Amino acid sequence: MKKKNPFPLVAAAAAALMVLAGCASKPDNYYTLASPVAVADAAPSTLGTAAPLYIELAPVAVPERLARPQMVVGRPNGSVQVDVLEQHRWAASFENELQDALASGVAARLGALDVTKGGRQSSQPVWRIAVQVRQFDAVDAGRVDAGFNWTLRRSDETRTMACQLNVGEAVAGGIDAVAQGAQRVTAAAAAAIARSVNAARANPAATACTP
Repeated sequence: MKKKNPFPLVAAAAAALMVLAGCASKPDNYYTLASPVAVADAAPSTLGTAAPLYIELAPVAVPERLARPQMVVGRPNGSVQVDVLEQHRWAASFENELQDALASGVAARLGALDVTKGGRQSSQPVWRIAVQVRQFDAVDAGRVDAGFNWTLRRSDETRTMACQLNVGEAVAGGIDAVAQGAQRVTAAAAAAIARSVNAARANPAATACTP
């Protein structure tokens, strides 16, 4: 009797294992940093007014360890170790997700038009915002603590305003709670940036945010 060649079966089994491995590594949960702006915090749109307000947010600078789609979560009790969670990811790489969330949050609070990705006539001035994240540390069943620096400059002015914010949120256990805490921290940063734009508009001589 002619023996069957075992190699096709081995190859098929290997292929099946690769498919299963690929499925197993697929993230289970995706999160966003964007959050709806409360009606009380939202400003009427300036679209259609004589002088519409435009904002433009530069790519956000973040620490290298955070520049990834995976959530990076610290361990409790002061551990120096962090976990990069393959199964829990932001909807985009963290710095891109943060840029989108801040831009939309600031625009909603100012009633401004976000032209970060284009759509502004070159004759219209725009408030240019550059944000640097000094810290964005999340600990499960602990806290999310963040530090932001940003600068503001209107495109038709030479003056630059420099600002900063330290903000933290306690979080319950579970990665969902950590993501919600990060979302609240991001919303607080968007609100602070929006306030600084209003302050710069009200005081043309200001070059730094007031505490």
